Amino acid sequence: MPLVSTDTGGTRVALDGRGLDLPGLVLLADAVAAPFVPPEALDRAHRAWDTMARLAAHGRLYGRGTGVGANRSVPVEAGDETEHGLRLLRSHAGGAGPLLPARQVRAMLAVRANQLLAGGSGIHPSLITALTEALRRGVHPAVQTYGGVGTGDLTALAQTGLTLIGERPWLAAATDTARAPDVDRGPTRPAAGTDAAPAGLPAPVTLRAGDALALLSSNALALGQAALAGHAVAVLLRATHAVAALSLAAVAGSPEAYAAPLHALRPYPGPARAAAEVRRLLELPDRPVTAGRRIQDPYGFRVFPQVHGAALEACDALRRIVEVEINTPTENPVLAADGHAYHHGGFFAAPLGLALDGLNLALLQTAQLSAARLSALGRADLTGLTDFLATGPAGSSGTMILEYTANSALAELRSCAAPASAGHAVLSHGLEEAAGFAGQAARQTRRAADAYATVLACELVAAVRALRLHRAAPPVPALALAAAVLPPDTEDRPLTGDITTATDLLPLLAEL
Repeated sequence: MPLVSTDTGGTRVALDGRGLDLPGLVLLADAVAAPFVPPEALDRAHRAWDTMARLAAHGRLYGRGTGVGANRSVPVEAGDETEHGLRLLRSHAGGAGPLLPARQVRAMLAVRANQLLAGGSGIHPSLITALTEALRRGVHPAVQTYGGVGTGDLTALAQTGLTLIGERPWLAAATDTARAPDVDRGPTRPAAGTDAAPAGLPAPVTLRAGDALALLSSNALALGQAALAGHAVAVLLRATHAVAALSLAAVAGSPEAYAAPLHALRPYPGPARAAAEVRRLLELPDRPVTAGRRIQDPYGFRVFPQVHGAALEACDALRRIVEVEINTPTENPVLAADGHAYHHGGFFAAPLGLALDGLNLALLQTAQLSAARLSALGRADLTGLTDFLATGPAGSSGTMILEYTANSALAELRSCAAPASAGHAVLSHGLEEAAGFAGQAARQTRRAADAYATVLACELVAAVRALRLHRAAPPVPALALAAAVLPPDTEDRPLTGDITTATDLLPLLAEL
């Protein structure tokens, strides 16, 4: 069965617990595709619910017959399991900070529905159906930024659970910046001054024994945020090939560092791909002959394949981990294929957090090279043009300010590269004495992507100007695309509009 299908009803993405990929998840988050659940996936969830109910009837299960965290050994009285679950949702819905954007919450809903369809939670299938209905109807719960530490997005999923059972309001995309409702107990209404969610909301779900912890046991929010941030970075990394290629042409750089035989000697896939993309975009042969003015170029040009290639590999690694996690039952306890329920630590998001930290560090490295190339474009000895590509009277500044703007954004990138996984927390009476902080790392990746786009846009503005000033610029598609929209005038003037235009160009360059 295809994961993404198109029919008369538009694009649909399958949520089956096994085959959701990152592009499909992004389509759901952006509301340009609707979810559908294959019958066999829902049947799997029904069987898991039946099996977990039988196991719970014959022995205590964490969170169903006991308290949670440091209360793990406190038994829940017989007949109180459902009310215990309701208390879990209410007590754990303690998130704080700004409301998250709709697309991040939609990504969380899609991840959680797909994980639950893997059949390891024993949750009642009606909650899964409600999650997918919310995606289909374009509504989402009010979810706040702070609450997860990489051991389960407890506050976000508790807020989601209370919304599913009707204790919190659904929001439409237009209301996701509203103040979150302050919920302790009982029904709530949308905050004053906000629009109500559209008609046709998912019907409130009846909470059953075991449902609460089954819903909470996931890093679905961090995974959704990581998927969106990783997708944004992947687009920028592809665009970088075009920008770096234009800069190389602008300084008449040596293509030897991009030769295919060279990269065959050190067969890392990332550097080989980066070099091949630059050759392709500049229409160079696999064995290019040096035609530049220098035997060797500065590092910004010469080590681009190695540094940028590492970022490509880090981005690929993040995607692999996200796609494993969103198709994996992470609940604690989890129902395994052998029919037994196991208590475990599979919800601990160390792989995700470390992959995000690695990508943030790699992105910083390639951003520093972009800033270095930008500086090179302002040097007359490297371009054969004027300093800072200025064309006005003596003392004109030209593109000088772009270095300042790029390095300001680079400072933000450097802050985002501080590993979130180096953090530490001791919680719940010391029972949970570590944390992965994957959610924090995902937020850093999102900020890093925005900052990197600015650095790259500054380089693009300078590269296009330099190539315009050269008498014989290479007739390549990347230059034609950029030159068609970037302003041609080179007198001293504000360059903010140029940077904005260049930023908007990056996704288009990524598709070349």
